[in-house]
Amino acid sequence: MEPEIKNIGSKKLAGKSLIMSLTENRTADLWKSFMPRQKEITNNLSNDLFSLQIYDNDYFTDFRPDRKFEKWALAEVEDFNSIPDGMKTFELPAGMYAVFKHKGTETGIFNYIFSEWLPNSGFQIDNRPHFEVLGEKYRNGSPDSEEEIWIPVKPKF
Repeated sequence: MEPEIKNIGSKKLAGKSLIMSLTENRTADLWKSFMPRQKEITNNLSNDLFSLQIYDNDYFTDFRPDRKFEKWALAEVEDFNSIPDGMKTFELPAGMYAVFKHKGTETGIFNYIFSEWLPNSGFQIDNRPHFEVLGEKYRNGSPDSEEEIWIPVKPKF
């Protein structure tokens, strides 16, 4: 599975975040707190949602499943002028991404990306947020679900 390499501009996002680890995964809690309130965001640019992760610089070189990271549930917005109370803003920086199309519920794609594709590509991880775009074909828990996985990359030197 080869990704598409895309350069994107910065994006304004609004939503909620939690600190978690893979061993103490609180993703369900995060989305349960965000989804009932997402319609309060009135200046959305689309119906797509973003599941975004912020990792420390050495997260992947010193990987341990108990290491903490920040995870966000977000919607893209025109501006930060009318963000609902209790939600936060996040500006995703511009940059290059490897974009993988993923269908189904199988989570082995991340192992493939980091263990096979990345070491054999001409790219390395860049220190920017990782995210998934959950568009109109996303169906949580369904084998027919589709999403895009965006991995921040830069050329290897």
